[in-house]
Amino acid sequence: MKKKILIVVQARMASSRLPGKVMLPILGKSLLARMIERLQMIRYEAGIIIATSEMPDDDIIINEAINIGIPYYRGSLNNLLDRHYQAAKLYNADIILKIPSDCPLIDPRIVDDVLDYFFDNREAFDFVSNLHPATYPDGNDVEIMTMQCLTKAWESANRTLELEHTTPYIWENPHLFRIGNVIWPADLDYSMSHRFTIDYAEDYYFIERVFRELYANNPQFSCDDILNLLNQKPEIYNINAQYAGVNWYRHHMDELKTITSGQTKQAPTKNLQEL
Repeated sequence: MKKKILIVVQARMASSRLPGKVMLPILGKSLLARMIERLQMIRYEAGIIIATSEMPDDDIIINEAINIGIPYYRGSLNNLLDRHYQAAKLYNADIILKIPSDCPLIDPRIVDDVLDYFFDNREAFDFVSNLHPATYPDGNDVEIMTMQCLTKAWESANRTLELEHTTPYIWENPHLFRIGNVIWPADLDYSMSHRFTIDYAEDYYFIERVFRELYANNPQFSCDDILNLLNQKPEIYNINAQYAGVNWYRHHMDELKTITSGQTKQAPTKNLQEL
């Protein structure tokens, strides 16, 4: 029987560092719409659902979902594990992809590569990602799990970081789940040197510039295209280079067993630019 695949894109307007980042404009559309556009380029037949909160501030995200023709689910503001589980249950999904809304430059080919690995080894894994350890440029985050795996995490997880970040209970308990990981080809590692995600104003300026440089000639531009652009124009790389390697792990190093200090770093003490 064909497995029903669902991509869950978590999105909310609240952000301590860059409020409303998912609705910032990129070439005449919202950042969220541009990201959904890229996810729709994958080879696999998959549903996409935007999972947001019940907070009034997130009404704008619902309006955007309707505007771009994408289903949505509203749930807990801070319990994203429950939000993912309920969205997957609503869709009657068999296979769930967790892809956060702060990845507007995500390469659909990378999503396909991780899906290929998951299905090529479909009897071997409950959970496959490209994050443990991460080797792709930050902002190409793909986590794939079976509904049984997500359900077990939903039933068992109770720590705040497990609920807020959806999947730590899974990858922190390899004795309970069969876990696989996809790494960047040729043993390269761009995870701490290249930042394609958005959390700061500089990230937005970087992402908007990449779209302006590449989109017109090839709307399906790849991660390699971005890397080539940065080699040709290092001034673009430098826009947000000071935040390369900064991620949410840095707040939980005392709680995470499977993350090392070399997989994150502290943010610079001063945000140089503000929107």
